[in-house]
Amino acid sequence: MHGTACIRSTAENWRSVPDADAAWTTERGLGLAILTADCIPLVLCDRLGSVLAVAHGGWRGLISGVIEQLVGQLPVAPDDLLAWLGPAIGPGAYEVGPDVAEAVNDRVGAGEGEAPVLTRGVSEDRWQLDLFELSSRLLGGCGVTSVCSQRLCTASDARFYSYRRDGRTGRMATLAWLRA
Repeated sequence: MHGTACIRSTAENWRSVPDADAAWTTERGLGLAILTADCIPLVLCDRLGSVLAVAHGGWRGLISGVIEQLVGQLPVAPDDLLAWLGPAIGPGAYEVGPDVAEAVNDRVGAGEGEAPVLTRGVSEDRWQLDLFELSSRLLGGCGVTSVCSQRLCTASDARFYSYRRDGRTGRMATLAWLRA
């Protein structure tokens, strides 16, 4: 959806397919899934294993606040959360125009002393966007300090689907659940 809608998944509503970019649950054995192409899949859980969440992180949803919406709905303190950022298009392959660069800068700024979210592209009016760094910053802004990512690039790693690389529609699924 590339938005900020978050839903709580339960045994009562699990059969419906929601129009949302994030879901969370406290129910054991109930699987959550998020579909992505080159966007970033995000999985959150608390240190005690009592809550689980997934989110689809496209630039629009990230800038609009999907992470903040999700973290704000969870019944645990943000500093008790662990985050995993899955495979997504890497900054070397993700070129955006000035409109996206401006929206990102308006949202997170330059970040003094931090890794850049945007770097200049090959063309003067193009930018390379780092979804991993953007997601990490937004998580940190919510109080989530434990973030794990291998920074796996969907466009450069043939193990993963990439719309930008392959030019045809498809998706990858990220699945997560709390053990019963």
